[in-house]
Amino acid sequence: MKLRMECIFRDRVGIVSDLSSLLAGQALSIVSMEVERRAGNDAPPPAVSAPGTSPAAGPAPGPATGMDRAFVYLEADSPSDVDRAALFETLGRIPDLLEFRIVDTLPAEERANRFLVLLDNLRDGVLSIDAQGRLTSINKVAREAYGCTGASGASGAPGKPGGGAHAADLSGLPLDALGLPDRGILDCLSGRELVDAKREVATPGGGRLQFFVTRRPIRDGEGRIIGAVEVARDMREIRKLARSLTEPAQVTFGDIVGQHPAIGFAISFARRVATTDSIIAIRGESGTGKELFARAIHTASGRQGPFVPINCAALPEQLLESELFGYEAGAFTGGRREGKPGLFETARGGTVLLDEIGDMPLASQAKMLRVMQEGSVRRVGGTAEVPVDVRIITATNRTLERLVEEGRFRQDLYYRINVLPIHIPPLKERPEDIAVLAEHFLLGLAARLGGPVRSLSPGALARLAAHHWPGNVRELKNVVERAAILCPDEVVGARFILFAHELEGGLFGESARLADGVADTVADAAALASGHAHGPALRQDGEGRLKDMIAVFEKRIISDSVAAAGSVRKAAKKLGISHTALLTKLRRHGLRAV
Repeated sequence: MKLRMECIFRDRVGIVSDLSSLLAGQALSIVSMEVERRAGNDAPPPAVSAPGTSPAAGPAPGPATGMDRAFVYLEADSPSDVDRAALFETLGRIPDLLEFRIVDTLPAEERANRFLVLLDNLRDGVLSIDAQGRLTSINKVAREAYGCTGASGASGAPGKPGGGAHAADLSGLPLDALGLPDRGILDCLSGRELVDAKREVATPGGGRLQFFVTRRPIRDGEGRIIGAVEVARDMREIRKLARSLTEPAQVTFGDIVGQHPAIGFAISFARRVATTDSIIAIRGESGTGKELFARAIHTASGRQGPFVPINCAALPEQLLESELFGYEAGAFTGGRREGKPGLFETARGGTVLLDEIGDMPLASQAKMLRVMQEGSVRRVGGTAEVPVDVRIITATNRTLERLVEEGRFRQDLYYRINVLPIHIPPLKERPEDIAVLAEHFLLGLAARLGGPVRSLSPGALARLAAHHWPGNVRELKNVVERAAILCPDEVVGARFILFAHELEGGLFGESARLADGVADTVADAAALASGHAHGPALRQDGEGRLKDMIAVFEKRIISDSVAAAGSVRKAAKKLGISHTALLTKLRRHGLRAV
């Protein structure tokens, strides 16, 4: 049986010799031993005791701190009838022994186990060999990809794939015994390197896997080659990574920002119906985020097919049907000779968003109703029915009920799509979401452009809160992004909050006519007075509001003027007041004279 121990000594010469002699006298054969010397201030690591046993501790003649210590870890083969009590008593007589205990594993074993766990959790295949070409490590990905076999059939009969074999079963075997499809790693023992070379491996099932392989020699501290390592990256993983970088990220309900109860209800309702196949009708003004909701529903639905948005208002009537349903070869002049599948076929297994469905021509509405009822499409110029498995979501900013009354939208189609309606309120009805959305857009802009995360001044927030937002969230995003790009400071001031009508007279519109900082001061003062910003409390009856605004405004002007002029006298002349009057105002506002 195996006996593993940790012994702690005062450091001295002859410890290993004394310990070896004692164990030999007890008929114990040492299998492995590790010795580590530590300075007196280093605390020993916690030892792991064997299950069901109490750590056996020898005499401790004094505190084990303030002295150099030797930690000896050993594994010994012992007879099953060994008298452990007598052994421990004998160990306790070794000079300078401070403590000893039974442990489960030795430090080298723990390091090796952690290393193997780390290797097996890598997504790349990794194997290494020693200077004699024997395997020293191989992870799970490499074992499964290469279909490794052991000389004695570690995971089956000889010559059978051994991808399920544990690395410990294969360690120490020469490469010839592993059944590797490519033993080019042996070339590294002569100093050769291979970097990102394309390799193909035949799988046991007759298929082929493609890898990018890198092989390098392993050298010791003096530059001698002591082994080699090979890393193989599955090309399927590389393609998947490339797609993740080029394709738009999936949108989830967590990407929808808002604190208004109506938004919370819409998200909750959308979550509940996302996994069904029923048609969802999203209503809301332009720019409220209808497509964002649709994408989140698609993600939550679990459908593996693509999300295909179709703007029904953007396609001419004569092209809408061919784009939606496809067309057969020769259906019309100018089409593809072989025909073309429609967007419904392209979205098979996924979701189709019929955006602006209220603007769809009446003739197309009739055919769309048939698709929804039958679950199949008929290509333009064709007669065959092509089944399509798609989830349909509609979106519109129009009042469909009014369109039905006016005869511009089919009543039967209206009832067909109005199964699960979701209403997204306009931004003007949820003012508490403006600041939250603005901060969200600033954070996203910083992540996209790599700059600092900016914030909005109280005046900037006040300007945003006072706007009526005809363009809803889309307009807010544009305004915030423009302000963050134009503002050189980390705090975006009110004068950088520019709306569409203000851009007509130049980039800064009316704000450009104001001195630097004045617009921000006015807006900040207004925000302070109206309660949009944190500041001194104002009386509820409104008295003193104008006075407070003027005080904030005056303080900012005086501070900027003195700083720009470089002296109180010059600033007073620039402001058109006396030197004494300016000094009085400086003291009143708690400002220092230059």
